[in-house]
Amino acid sequence: MTNEKTPAETTPAGAKPAGRWKKPLTIVLVVILALVGTLYAATAAIGVPFPHELYRLQTTAPSQQGTVFPTRPVVNTGAVREWEAAAGLSLPATVPWKGGEVPVADMLGKTNSRAFVVVQDGKLVDEWYADGVTADSRLSSWSVAKSVISLMIGQAIERGDLSETDKMVDILPEFRTGGGDYDEITVRDLLDMASGIDVSENYNPWWPLNGTARLLLSTDLPGYLMKHRAVSFTPGEKAVYRSVDTQMLGMILAKVNGEPVARVVSEGLWTPMGAEAEAEWNLDTENGTEKSFCCLNATARDFARIGQTVASGGMVDGKQVISPEWITRISTPSNLPMNADWGYSAQWWHPAPLGHNDFTALGVYGQYIYINPDTRTVIVKLSDHGTEQDELDTIGAMRAISEHLGKK
Repeated sequence: MTNEKTPAETTPAGAKPAGRWKKPLTIVLVVILALVGTLYAATAAIGVPFPHELYRLQTTAPSQQGTVFPTRPVVNTGAVREWEAAAGLSLPATVPWKGGEVPVADMLGKTNSRAFVVVQDGKLVDEWYADGVTADSRLSSWSVAKSVISLMIGQAIERGDLSETDKMVDILPEFRTGGGDYDEITVRDLLDMASGIDVSENYNPWWPLNGTARLLLSTDLPGYLMKHRAVSFTPGEKAVYRSVDTQMLGMILAKVNGEPVARVVSEGLWTPMGAEAEAEWNLDTENGTEKSFCCLNATARDFARIGQTVASGGMVDGKQVISPEWITRISTPSNLPMNADWGYSAQWWHPAPLGHNDFTALGVYGQYIYINPDTRTVIVKLSDHGTEQDELDTIGAMRAISEHLGKK
């Protein structure tokens, strides 16, 4: 007979045998793995990035989110048009801000600016960059890209490849429904955000099932749009801001040009305006479709070149890049105001209060290409601010800067 004891006899009083934890722990691990697997399977099924990629997007600053998605280059195949410095000009000491006056640097700080470039009469007055950002940094345009798409649509119309009265489904017949209001949408409806296409402006990346969040995250934009061929109001009846309208314009642009949007912009704008850096346009998947409603990543100086091209009546070094007719189109508010305060025309905003002749490309999180034809001023501001925060105050500050420079 030995003195060996059973496991129960050797367990200290009050302690649980280690084996008792193994089964519950295994069950917990199996449940966690099942949940993770379900999340990954669900995101794959609906055609959006995997959960770890969504987390990366959420933890990346808006100005840098272009690094999260696949891209296609936008290149200048010609000479760089260098900026000439504006002699004897400087920014005002202060600008209006929320009922008071603050230094320009304070306004930039309060709006989480990343880059700020001011051009007067085609010459560089001033530029400022936040820590970690330089003149060579590519920053995201967000919806400023919509205004670039507009310029390319204007070129296609000038060439006779497209008309504002053309029906969307005549150019993209694969989207034809066979009847109903959707098939009546025109290029003009899309330009002025009056299509009625029923895809909402949802910006929540944690709920990427519909709307703009789904457009941003989709790995199959054409497939998603094919499933949403319905309208919420009669096309042309009113203007309601919808990013889907610009996405359809981008697909029209690619169709009539026979090449991807990024190459259309390379040939039609980036090269003629003399861009100094390669830009990138985000895609839904590798070698896929451009997210035309957003996501052009470029330097602040090159965004300023876009603005200067428009401010110069579409001319660059004596060459007509954008037709005078299209400059008039985008600089004149349409008869369908976007809301009670702001005007809109062919993917360009006319800020409140209306009556000023200025207009702007505008993107969420504080992106602007502001143009004041009366004072001959272009201002680019790229930011990591709130979704639609302080827009009127920012416009007021830029108006003050342009009026100050216009008096010189």
